[in-house]
Amino acid sequence: MPDTPPRLQDYVLLGRSGLRVSRLCLGTMTFGTEWGWGSAESAAREMFDRYLDAGGNFVDTADGYTGGSSETLVGKFIRDRGNRNRVVLATKFTFAAEPGNPNSGGNGRKNIHRALEGSLRRLQTDYVDLYWLHAWDGLTPVEEVLSTLDALVRAGKIRAVGFSDVPAWYLARAQTIAEFRGWEPICALQLEYSLVERNIEREHVPAALALGMGICPWSPLASGMLSGKYRRDRSLEGQGRLGAIQQSANPGFLKLFTERNWQIVDALVSVAKEVGRSPAQVALAWVARRPGVASTIIGATKPSQLDDNLAALSFELPEPLRKKLDEVTRPETVHPYHFFEPEMQQMITGGTQVSLR
Repeated sequence: MPDTPPRLQDYVLLGRSGLRVSRLCLGTMTFGTEWGWGSAESAAREMFDRYLDAGGNFVDTADGYTGGSSETLVGKFIRDRGNRNRVVLATKFTFAAEPGNPNSGGNGRKNIHRALEGSLRRLQTDYVDLYWLHAWDGLTPVEEVLSTLDALVRAGKIRAVGFSDVPAWYLARAQTIAEFRGWEPICALQLEYSLVERNIEREHVPAALALGMGICPWSPLASGMLSGKYRRDRSLEGQGRLGAIQQSANPGFLKLFTERNWQIVDALVSVAKEVGRSPAQVALAWVARRPGVASTIIGATKPSQLDDNLAALSFELPEPLRKKLDEVTRPETVHPYHFFEPEMQQMITGGTQVSLR
């Protein structure tokens, strides 16, 4: 019998934790209009309500999203519904809150406490269920980060710890130290992952599988590039988020506009037509079923987009079409990963077949 497609209310454990989360997480970076795109309060509230009413329970925000408005709106919506215990609420720290003040950002103890106090105030709650380190700062000793987060878990202000946008070696070192010291382990890993961005498959995915972390992909639609509404032969100016970030100096955004990525969009649109689904649904369905993925973060600026995204769990991609997407999006094999290919492994095993079990 074919596998039954998972539903939004078919919850999964987040890594090696007891936290149960939906397979699609509501990302709220679009809540608020301070960045020139996003959703006003009424539309944001409607999307929040639709997600929860559909069975979702995992809501992700950050202290810096839309200048703090995202947290403020999420806090207001949860308060008005009176269902704080139902919502798995996640937020993040790292980015500076005050220009010219080096201690208003980063991953040191001083900023973690500052950031969490501000988030709790805006979210109108006594605790967050998952507290993300938003990005590696390249400076703070990992022992300081981990001991601070462990103390906050013990104090009841946070319930679980996640890392986002960190090197794989740093992640592995942190988890090893946490296990050795008996500190709160990292249960989740948030990284960019999509059909046009698969580089985490080299190191981060194997690390997450080995070290007990559930992966929560962000930007699974590549800032909207995989939604199907953009084409290489049309101007992006004035077209939503993708049009706005085209003028950005952020190298993470500029890398989107390549001929290879437009070819991926073409393949995605072709597959979507074959299965009678939107390109966004196909792109999300592909990511949500990748090894190591626990919950995929979806974002929208209007309710119709959210409804379309939520339907990504309602079907299975036929194996030939999934393989077609796998092939056209496969990352380049670079050193030292050539050594881990089957041909080289045959040289290591003397041509015999060796497996773990």
